[in-house]
This record gives sequence, C-alpha cells and structure tokens, in this order.
Amino acid sequence: MGILERGGNAFDAGCAAAFTLQIVEPHLNGPGGDVPVILYDAKTEKPEVICGQGPAPAGATIEHYRSLGLDLVPGTGLLATCIPGAFDTWMVMLRDYGTMRVRDVLEAAIGYARNGYPLVERIPATIRTVEQLFREHWTSSAAVYLPGGKVPEPGDLFTNVKLAETYERVLRECEGGSREEEIERARKVWSQGFVAEAIDTYCRTQDVFDVTGTHHRGVLTGQDMATWQATIEAPIHYDYGRYRVFKPSTWSQGLACLQQLSLLKGFDLDKLDVTGPDFVHLIVEAAKLAFADRESFYGDPTFVDVPIETLLSDGYNAERRRLITDTASMELRPGSIAGKGGKVDARISSGKRVAVGATGAGEPTVGDIETFPSGNTRGDTVHFDIIDRWGNMVSSTPSGGWLQSSPIIPELGFCLGSRAQMFWLDESHPAALVPGKRPRSTLTPTLAYRDGAPYLAWGSPGGDQQDQWIPQMFLRHVHAGMNLQESIDAPAWHTEHFPGSFWPRTSRPGVVVLESRFPEATIAELKRRGHQVEVGGPWSEGRLTGARKEGNRLKAAANPRGMQGYAIGR
Repeated sequence: MGILERGGNAFDAGCAAAFTLQIVEPHLNGPGGDVPVILYDAKTEKPEVICGQGPAPAGATIEHYRSLGLDLVPGTGLLATCIPGAFDTWMVMLRDYGTMRVRDVLEAAIGYARNGYPLVERIPATIRTVEQLFREHWTSSAAVYLPGGKVPEPGDLFTNVKLAETYERVLRECEGGSREEEIERARKVWSQGFVAEAIDTYCRTQDVFDVTGTHHRGVLTGQDMATWQATIEAPIHYDYGRYRVFKPSTWSQGLACLQQLSLLKGFDLDKLDVTGPDFVHLIVEAAKLAFADRESFYGDPTFVDVPIETLLSDGYNAERRRLITDTASMELRPGSIAGKGGKVDARISSGKRVAVGATGAGEPTVGDIETFPSGNTRGDTVHFDIIDRWGNMVSSTPSGGWLQSSPIIPELGFCLGSRAQMFWLDESHPAALVPGKRPRSTLTPTLAYRDGAPYLAWGSPGGDQQDQWIPQMFLRHVHAGMNLQESIDAPAWHTEHFPGSFWPRTSRPGVVVLESRFPEATIAELKRRGHQVEVGGPWSEGRLTGARKEGNRLKAAANPRGMQGYAIGR
C-alpha cells in the first residue's frame, strides 16, 4: 500500500510485496523459489502471464536419478531443485510494467531482514517440525532459524542479516544510469554474478541429506542460471456465461480449473444451496475428472502437445459429464484423446496423510494431527491480488524455496526450492523429467473478465487444493450471488482422490475433507452417496484472496482462516 500511495502502480506494488513476503514468511516462499504471475495491463488492454517457473537443470535427467536408485524425485534437498525463477520474474515485471527502480521495491524487504520482524505462529511451528534435521544435518539452516540454539517463539523479532546483505549487494552492483539499465544489471548480478556463483559452488560441493534418508549432491549449475530468463506469454482461457476466466498454460495446473467450469456448465447451479450435498457432490466429481486429465495430459507445452482445445471443448466435456452420477466415483478416470496422454500413476495411500516428520516432505507446512486430523496442509505458499487506480491488475502465487526445502546457502542467506519433485521419472509421462523442461506446477493465479471488461483477480495457496478452492469461490460468487468476502468465508472442502503433486505422490480415492461448519445433513448425504468424508476444523479449508473492479469502484476480500490474510485499499 505504501508503494501505491507513493505513486507506484500495481506492478511496482506487486514486486515490493513479493520481496517482503520472502522475508516475513520464509516457511511459505523464498528467493530460491518460483512464481507465476497473471496480469492485466491497462495500457495495452490485454492479459498476460509472466512465467517464473524455472525449468529442470541440464544435469537433471531420468537416467541420473535412476542411477541413484530413485523412482521419485525427492521432496527435499538439492536433487529437487529447479532453476530459481522468482527474482528474474519480478525484475521483468518491474521493467516492462512498473515505474519504479530496483531500490524502491527491495528496500522494505531489506529493512525487515536486517532490522527484524515479529514471527507469525506458523514459522516457529514449521521450524519445530524440522528442528532435528537442522541440528543434525542442515547446520547452515540451524545457524539462521535456531538463534541461540533454540526454536524461536511466536512474536519474537527475527532477522536474516545475510539475506539483507545479499539484496544490498545486488543494489550496490546494479545502481546507476537509467531505470531499465539498473534492472538489467540486477538480473545479470543474480543469474551470472555472485548469486549464481554461490549456488553453483554449493550444489557442486555439498552432499545434502534429504527425504530419502541419504545424502545427495545437486545438479543445478551457474550455467543453468545464466541461460534462463523469465518469459512473457499469453494465458489460456475459458468462457463461462458472462465471464472469461484466464489461467497460465499447462506448465501449471490452471487448466484443471477451466476444465471444471466446462464440465459444470452442463448443470443448473443457480438453484443449489452452496452448503448442500448436490453443490458439493457435483463440484467434487467434476474435480475428479479434471484432475485425472491433469495427470494424463498436462505438461510443459514447449515439450508436450497438450490438447487444450479438446479438453475445453463442448463435445469432449459432454462425454465426460455423463460419468458424473449420483454416486461418488472411486476410480481415476482420465479421458481418451487419440495420440495424446500418458500413463497415470495412481499411488494409493495406506491411510491418512501424516504431519511432516524430521526430514520434511512435500508442501512446506503441515498442521498438527490434533488440530487437523486429516493432516490437511496449512499454508503452503503465499498469494496476493492488486488493482491500482489506473485499472492495472496483478494476481500472483509466489512459492518454493521454503526454509524446509533445502539447507541455507551460507553466503546468501536463503535456500533453493524443491519444485522438481513434481516431475515423474517415467519417459512416457507428459510431466516426465527432461532438462530444460518446466515442472507441472500447482501454482495457479487467476484473472477474469465480466462482460468483456477486466473484473476479478483471485487465488489461493494450497498445492493441489488451489484449483479446488479457486473455482469454489468463483462459483459461489457467480451462482449464489455472494460477494467476494461471503464467497471466501463460506464452508469449503477439498478432495484427495487423485495423485498429489508432492512427494510421495499418493492418492486417497474418494476422500473429501469438509469443514465442520457444513450442515450435518449435507455430511450424512455425501457419505450415503459413497464419498469417504473426513471432517476438518471449522475454518481449515482455503487461503483465498480476491480483488475486483466495477467501473471506478474497487473491492477486495481476504481469508479469515489463519488470520494472515488482509484486504486493504483507499
């Protein structure tokens, strides 16, 4: 908000927010992570996507991982690392859409890193889950996150001076000349200068303990860093009544949201109670079909010919829609498209998902078993939506580089990400590991037009749940007439029917986790229809935020769950 009040636009504000979130929520994102951005530029009057999902390094081959005795990419450590994409993404957005200089968008983050910020409750809780890992194996992380040898307490003032020094050095080496020249020098300092050199040395020399229980050296190199840049591309979209919904392409899971809308277009949702069993059942069953197609068809479109038009077509979805009956499906049923798709690996979990153990796994923060009996993830990443006075819009879901992803690189004060765990070590799979290929990310910000005009930016953290909670909010808003806050606050749910995107990639057929605020009659009827219902906490589902524009009036709403979401404006 400070950036906007100083005359910056939504893109300047997004950069500043993103860098600050790396500091104050290190359990949810970091400089070594990745990010998709979807935006509307009021000058060009068109939506665009900035892809900050770094690809697999040149040395990340299926043969290499198999030679190490692995059948999955580990969920933590250096083998799970893709090329970090966040920094270059924010510099590209600042250069092409913003108005401010590098210092303007970095100074708040540097201030918090050097002078301190009060810890939210989930940061110490996350550190506690990996405390022994830090003490016994990741000692560089212990040096930062166990100050004085202890797990910090909520509210403690916490600093990361080394990360502050990293960004201060970037400024020293880039400043001078025009705004654009500064930004280009900053990009080069990151991808070819001291940052890339430190990452290269660390990955070449350190054998890091990971979730497999053994030590592995990384494959990311300085050459990988030097040869990659964030790219600007067109979004994909689907028309749903008055609305056109935009998503990043199939290197994300965004198409799964659009497929759900295409399937649900055949039902009259206007007449349904959003807390009733029919509404929940139809959306759950549509999600099962869409995510089955995700497993079979989605991958980096530079490497995989994903049949997007067919997957969104009326004919294809009319056939798929016939599979939705009054009974819950227990099967993973991808569609059939000639010459397309791959084998689906539906690993079945032997029981309930469990909390993160001493070695860490998957998405970063997992609720304790007593509070979240389903093992429901809490947090996972960050999300923001911004609209400015000129009508520019930005929606982004920065993630990765979590404090529990891999050890802190001592010279830099941050760790690398673990997004490569989303690849499969199967050459026939559309999401197979290939050097230079982007993993099929769960990160999926959203934009929508209404009646041909830019209208809504929204999204959520939550891994595989993102494109379940995102359409739920949208459908409540569109069909039940709920405002944004009501659409976020309404009781929510998710299914775990399909294989998860994170290690160990298991599925729980038929499982639906609902907030306890649902009526007992709804829960009972869903069970009668065959859903494997688990009831979570009353405010345990979704991390949504949204901002909308109607004429000259701006509105926003934020998730009350976890008390970390905010909607502000003036």
